Amino acid sequence: MKMDLHIHSNYSDGLMSLAEIFQKAHQRKLQFLSITDHDSLDAQEEAKNLAEKYNIAYISGIELNVTFSDPAYQDGKAVSLDFLGYQYDIHFQPLRQKLIALRAFREKRAEKILENINQELSKENRKLLTTGDLENIQKTVDGAFGRPHIANYLVEIGLVTNRQDAFNKYLIKCNVPKMPLSLREASELIRGAGGKLVFAHPNNPRGTSLAVLTTLLPEQQKIIRESMLPYIDGIECWHSGHDKASTDSYRAFAKQTGLIVTGGSDCHQQPLILGSLDIPAFVAEQFGLGSR
Repeated sequence: MKMDLHIHSNYSDGLMSLAEIFQKAHQRKLQFLSITDHDSLDAQEEAKNLAEKYNIAYISGIELNVTFSDPAYQDGKAVSLDFLGYQYDIHFQPLRQKLIALRAFREKRAEKILENINQELSKENRKLLTTGDLENIQKTVDGAFGRPHIANYLVEIGLVTNRQDAFNKYLIKCNVPKMPLSLREASELIRGAGGKLVFAHPNNPRGTSLAVLTTLLPEQQKIIRESMLPYIDGIECWHSGHDKASTDSYRAFAKQTGLIVTGGSDCHQQPLILGSLDIPAFVAEQFGLGSR
């Protein structure tokens, strides 16, 4: 069973619509999917309908950004980590209300990021961004407002050459923290909605992961064992940012600790890596799906 359980659409920071994603998934003969947009449920109804159209097994998904700290690392300074929610009730009101609050905070955060960018532009004697620019960015947002939307706009107006250039020149130094969400609360929301919470890409060197605290896999797993196990149901072992050693180590760790294992490309469609990972069929069986 070919699958991908970590995909982002243009309802968050992906570049393709759900219709385009499912068309590509069908062409690539994927049989099991989950759309895991950041802090957003907006894609879920449409994704379920498209999955039925293409005869693809589907479970609800979401990616939540959690504020996490460990006193043994970085003097206890908080870092961002990502957790995936699966197979939850998309109508669960506490989850919906929290996401509304997170979205409102993202709007205010975007305003502050633009203010910070203007400080940099002022130093460079360049034209400042206006409320009109903010409104233009907001028109491109279908779901959760994030820095990639700002990056895309900076490319569009010719301030930078590409997304990565936008982050390197402005968005990293001009960042504003997201609304804090604890692991306990994320767990309560997803489990309360009848779902499973999975720690995403734990050793991704290019993303939000435990690699920012330690690159040693045994130390990462010690952190999970001591601080996360009561709140999570699984580990994302297969990920486009994981090497084979990471995947194998986390598979063994999950088996030792009784956690489920999942996998996904984390595709944002640039490049199109949808369905590029070899994820074993037994992963689907953990969600009540047999071979197709």
